[in-house]
Amino acid sequence: MAISTKAEILKEIRSSSDHVSGQELCEKLGISRTAVWKVIKQLQAEGYDIEAVTNKGYRLLSYPDILSGSEIMSRMQTQWAGKKVYFRKETESTNEDAKYLAEEGMDHGSLVVADAQTGGKGRRGRGWESPAGQSISMSLLLRPTFSPDKASMLTLLMAVSVAEVINGLYPDMKVNIKWPNDVLVEERKVCGILTEMDAEPDFIHHVVIGVGINVNQMSFSPEVEKIATSLRLMHGEMIDRAQIIVGIMDYFEYYYGIFAERLDVSDFVHIYDGYLINRGREVRVLDPKGEYTGVAEGINDKGELIVRLPDGGTSMVASGEVSVRGIYGYV
Repeated sequence: MAISTKAEILKEIRSSSDHVSGQELCEKLGISRTAVWKVIKQLQAEGYDIEAVTNKGYRLLSYPDILSGSEIMSRMQTQWAGKKVYFRKETESTNEDAKYLAEEGMDHGSLVVADAQTGGKGRRGRGWESPAGQSISMSLLLRPTFSPDKASMLTLLMAVSVAEVINGLYPDMKVNIKWPNDVLVEERKVCGILTEMDAEPDFIHHVVIGVGINVNQMSFSPEVEKIATSLRLMHGEMIDRAQIIVGIMDYFEYYYGIFAERLDVSDFVHIYDGYLINRGREVRVLDPKGEYTGVAEGINDKGELIVRLPDGGTSMVASGEVSVRGIYGYV
């Protein structure tokens, strides 16, 4: 799916500090003046404040928090991550949509985004609230050429990407990662990541990384209100969702490129550990062989959580549920 004409026009007027003439848009995009005028009218109807001045052209003055395929694509600067956007006003699950589109041949780096998600899920089948106009629900499709045993580290790359964007845009917030797939602000959850893979023993058909972010919610259901928060609640102002999405794709593309060369997270250990809320704290590991506790020391080059045991030994946790004392009700 090539970038739409609406997205192209929006990109042109957004990137200019002055008016952009209709004729200039016609020549650059190969469309008629009537087509340009119709798109401008559509954008104005959607809430974009576009000034139209005779003999000067069009200038974008302001815009509300609009989440659409055109809005996201008009701001995307990546080479491949999120370059193709499949937008849904409402869907049951962006992960399920991405998996279906993967079977239909959707390209590596394609991104499914929904304004509202009705059947989102987290780890162990838990639900994830994604109300319309308030959250980010998106799933990135990857077609890696490396072996399936490396795929779990992609969750860590996405978690760091989310944390870096929030930290960069809103330095007033204390951002942390709870290994391996939660991003927290002020020790309350704002983002969950769910990575799913379709693979054979030695070959990956595709990987889908689902990301759910609480952005502009002002309240939560009783089931999660004690452990969850939103960026707006922490920052005090409305948050631009498209800016968050575009930023995450920028970071993920950069980190993925480095990861693909080494196929480990050695280049990111210091960054990840810098955000890791588990680090230096007592954790409880729910292992199939038996629950145990220890103190988390960080991650290794494989992305495993290093846990120092009471007897002085060390456990490398590759998967499973890890609770941190003082977080999410674990006391």
